[in-house]
Amino acid sequence: MNVIWIVADTFRQDHVGAYGKMPGIFTPSLDALAGRGVRFNRHYAGGFPTMPTRADHATGRWTASFMTWEPLPDEVSTLAEVLASEGVHTAAMVDTPFYLREGMNYDRGFQTFNMYSGQVGGGTLKTETAHHESEQARYAWRYESDRNVARTITNAMEWLQLHYEEDFSLYIDTWDPHEPWDAPDYYTKLYMPEYDGELVHPIYGRWHEMPGYSAELVDKAHATYCGEVTMVDTWIGYLLRMVENMGLNNRTAIIFTTDHGFYFGEHGGWFGKLQFAKKPDGSLYQFGESDAIWGFSPLYEELALIPLLISAPGVEAGMYDGLTSVVDVMPTVLDLMGLEAPSWVEGRSLLGRMRDMSLPGREFTVTTVPFANPGDAVNAVDDRRRRMSHANVTTVTTDDWALLYSPGDTRSELYNLKADPRQESNVITQYPERAEAIHEQLVGFMRETRLAPHMLEYRKRLLI
Repeated sequence: MNVIWIVADTFRQDHVGAYGKMPGIFTPSLDALAGRGVRFNRHYAGGFPTMPTRADHATGRWTASFMTWEPLPDEVSTLAEVLASEGVHTAAMVDTPFYLREGMNYDRGFQTFNMYSGQVGGGTLKTETAHHESEQARYAWRYESDRNVARTITNAMEWLQLHYEEDFSLYIDTWDPHEPWDAPDYYTKLYMPEYDGELVHPIYGRWHEMPGYSAELVDKAHATYCGEVTMVDTWIGYLLRMVENMGLNNRTAIIFTTDHGFYFGEHGGWFGKLQFAKKPDGSLYQFGESDAIWGFSPLYEELALIPLLISAPGVEAGMYDGLTSVVDVMPTVLDLMGLEAPSWVEGRSLLGRMRDMSLPGREFTVTTVPFANPGDAVNAVDDRRRRMSHANVTTVTTDDWALLYSPGDTRSELYNLKADPRQESNVITQYPERAEAIHEQLVGFMRETRLAPHMLEYRKRLLI
């Protein structure tokens, strides 16, 4: 069996229409994929954000315990290497800008690796009070076909035209719908008919703490995000139609997922996905400023709960409600292709649960920024090392509960997901025993994944 694995960055689960959580969102291609495949309702991010997730995807391991945002260690094997060793033609079509820079090493094992660097730039985090750009931001985007997702999907379709008769694994990774949300205006106007073309930049903190931002501006940003979601769906549809026209549906599995979600004002005004520590004047540090530090960044459901859709020949359509994690996708690919997962893989194949959806899921999942203590220097988006102002927050999710664990002197949070799916009422003081039990699961997880002793020791205490 062949596998086509599609990753679209920053794609919130509730913005896939098939999940039925956001009336009015328009994703017909993904909805059709979900309709003929398996929709995983409780699939969670592991390492967070961009490249830590991709490390989990590539290796099937919980990489947050032994690496940060950094090159893949040579001694860590990847899915592409395993497949290539079995005679599978491995190809990757990507535009996410971090696969190769600074020797990131994520092209290992791919016989074809095509990277379109459409959004590689200086990487400045917008901090000024002006919150929009003019047409300067879109100077390269004259047509829809110029956008990242269009270029990357086109590359994938051209590759398929040459290799569709082979045994292949095709990995597609597009930066869209990551910001900047610059889809053609006609997509945004599906969600905001009066849209005036303004591009709004997230501030990676609480919007009401930054001059010039308002709830209306965040709503406009959300409309542009929704427009880009629909554009991504459109191009995925072109790819899926070609796969069907080539007669590949009866021997090709299709996987769609993402790395994480995004906040648009939830939980007290978060607008972004991480919080960066602020300068004395209240503005955020720029990427590239060596004294910049990372701040407190909680991982609620809007970030941690992500879409996973898998359509495979011989597997009936349905939905799976058990807990799953990003580390499970890699061994699932191997299983779909009739290959056993190596002993070092920590994820577990989902194929059995696709065939029997009554099977239980994981007891719990862990979503976390790579583990680091306050004062530790960690790699970041622009390959500079910065010091942590807080230890990273880790979310542990069980069937009914989510513990947002904060080590050190910061109080943790506990939410009953059955009674409070929007996580609006922190009940940790009402259910301390439940929080302590989940924390013990986290401690066991950190031991099993061989977290460094000084980091494990710092996380043995739970402050309620």
